[in-house]
Amino acid sequence: MSSRRSHSRQSGSSRITEDQIADLVSKLQRLIPELRNRHSDKVSASKVLQETCNYIRSLHKEVDDLSERLSELLASLETDSDQAAIIRSLLM
Repeated sequence: MSSRRSHSRQSGSSRITEDQIADLVSKLQRLIPELRNRHSDKVSASKVLQETCNYIRSLHKEVDDLSERLSELLASLETDSDQAAIIRSLLM
């Protein structure tokens, strides 16, 4: 074992353990729709992290798309209408 590695293992309980990492990866797997139904399948941690990144990217895209649609809807309404007021209140 390298001196750096042995030092990090001795540095105390602030370090995350392999069991904690496995638990966090398992929790991520349950959160990601693409992986949620694969409880029985063994999925590597790298695959879970990759799918998590993909899912976050898709959520960002969805938020951008919905924001654009909402902006278009707001632009098509009269600024003093009740519908425009509701949309503005949702944006705040």
